[in-house]
Amino acid sequence: MPALEENYDVVVVGAGHAGCEAALACARLGLETIIFTVSIESIAMMPCNPNIGGSSKGHLVREIDALGGQMGVNIDKTFIQSKMLNKSKGPAVHSLRAQADKASYSMEMRKTLQKTEHLTIRQAEVSELIVEDGKIRGVKTFSGAIYHSRAVVLCTGTYLRARCLYGDIVNHTGPNGLQAANHLTDSLVANGVEMQRFKTGTPARMDKRTIDFSKMAEQKGDERIVPFSFTTDPESVQIDQISCWLTYTNPETHKIIRENLERSPLYSGMIEGTGPRYCPSIEDKVVKFADKDRHQVFIEPEGIDTNEMYVGGMSSSLPEDVQYAMYRTVPGLEHAKIVRNAYAIEYDCINPRQLYPTLEFKAIKGLFSGGQFNGSSGYEEAASQGLIAGINAAMKLLGKEPLVLDRSESYIGVLIDDLVTKENHEPYRMMTSRAEYRLLLRQDNADLRLTKKGYEVGLISQERYDHVVEKEVQIEAETARVEQVKIGANAKVQEVLEANGSQRLNVGSTLTELIRRPELNYDVLAPIDPERPELSAEVREQVNINIKYDGYIKRQIKQVTQFKKLENKKLPENFDYDQVSGLRMEAQQKLNLYQPISIGQASRIAGVSPADISVLLVYLEQLHYRQTHNK
Repeated sequence: MPALEENYDVVVVGAGHAGCEAALACARLGLETIIFTVSIESIAMMPCNPNIGGSSKGHLVREIDALGGQMGVNIDKTFIQSKMLNKSKGPAVHSLRAQADKASYSMEMRKTLQKTEHLTIRQAEVSELIVEDGKIRGVKTFSGAIYHSRAVVLCTGTYLRARCLYGDIVNHTGPNGLQAANHLTDSLVANGVEMQRFKTGTPARMDKRTIDFSKMAEQKGDERIVPFSFTTDPESVQIDQISCWLTYTNPETHKIIRENLERSPLYSGMIEGTGPRYCPSIEDKVVKFADKDRHQVFIEPEGIDTNEMYVGGMSSSLPEDVQYAMYRTVPGLEHAKIVRNAYAIEYDCINPRQLYPTLEFKAIKGLFSGGQFNGSSGYEEAASQGLIAGINAAMKLLGKEPLVLDRSESYIGVLIDDLVTKENHEPYRMMTSRAEYRLLLRQDNADLRLTKKGYEVGLISQERYDHVVEKEVQIEAETARVEQVKIGANAKVQEVLEANGSQRLNVGSTLTELIRRPELNYDVLAPIDPERPELSAEVREQVNINIKYDGYIKRQIKQVTQFKKLENKKLPENFDYDQVSGLRMEAQQKLNLYQPISIGQASRIAGVSPADISVLLVYLEQLHYRQTHNK
């Protein structure tokens, strides 16, 4: 039978948050790209929480933006509430979080894809990979159509052999009742890809009209909204915001859950997949934290033109009747009506140790992957990986060096390194605590850290790059100037200090020394700094942070220097570690399995000890000596 055949540079499978970033990156770099989705209406869909950002995740969105990705731009256009989290703590953990209008977010991303040159959108299920001699050659769809390509990026999300469960009800669908992708797994396995089974879940959606908000605490957005994207005009996002609401479960809620645990597929054995430890279901919370008599529940709007409210903190796979019973014990939800039931979803994904840090498969050249398919969770984690996978697919085809971000450069680097280096037995979630150099990797300086890399790749314009370079010059110049500004103990100075609850000066000081006082900052000291130049808010913020945390920043920079030394010691590809005498057997096995690209990566593999690293370093020196002297 004759079949449709087409040719593209890049095929992207899946149009969720990972797929959209991957496809946009490839197309914007001039490659003919086609993106496949099981439903055009599901492009950039938000099947779970209605938020972008949050603790550590806000860092990822800022980094995506600095590299030339789309997520930050998109949420700035479609948010309905915005908050900077952890403002009472240091700048390392400040993280932006925005409530999205789900429908608007999805539509805005769809518009972006539709308007992008070199990008074709296709509604079809990809069922087979075409691999020849260890290289990807294209894909086949369920209809039999063949799409030849030089690179493929897999971003299948939670759709592979997906099934949704609550109670004893099983629907063989993807999220929100969309069609599952039931055929690609077989092709992956046939090509030697190691698969695993994960699960995640989502809470019920309630009809807003049936909720009593008077019994809940109102959660408002920030008075002054900070945009996600460095390209967004801050004035354009100062909007009237929609409130969220806080309530709590109680002992009655927990009693109903405990009495019905055997009816939950989580505990009955119906679910095979492993769920996320850091985003547990309400059943898990009640079992694992039995001493707690209440848990937070956030009631969040899903958009402006919908009555659906998201019940954050109460994801579940309990049967329908139990869901009604437990939700109605929560203050404010006594008469609530469910629009969509809570459910758990199981899906196939890969063991990510099969990937290089570029997110290319080690065994299949030209095949890349990103998102939940790599065993992670979260929209932001997905978009980060999709962007990197898309960039590196493009770099490979354009004959350029790949983009690999290490742990000292970005949260994206931490995320990908953790996925490809560490053993992950559950959906991976980004957290601030995973980043060793978090004082350097703040959300506020993502543009200073990564814009140059985005520019070198080709996703950042000359104008935007020049703006960041100028910003950097201004920060350095002002930080240096402030160090030289002498402040005397005159009446005006004493007045400013007292007004800000700071101790009076007995002798002269530098402006830098005053800024370092906890109760003072760069901006409040403006009245005693008459020579101060006119600078933007973002420059002033960086000057303030650089001065206040100078000692800690310098210490982390020293740590990064040591870290880089090990990262720069490269290991040979496809190396047989059984040849290295002195390595323990476990280390040999793990190193052969993971095939790390550097000593640094090898040191982070579970089962490889510091002693093994010392053996490897000696071996590398000997290898280098032999190669040098044999020439």
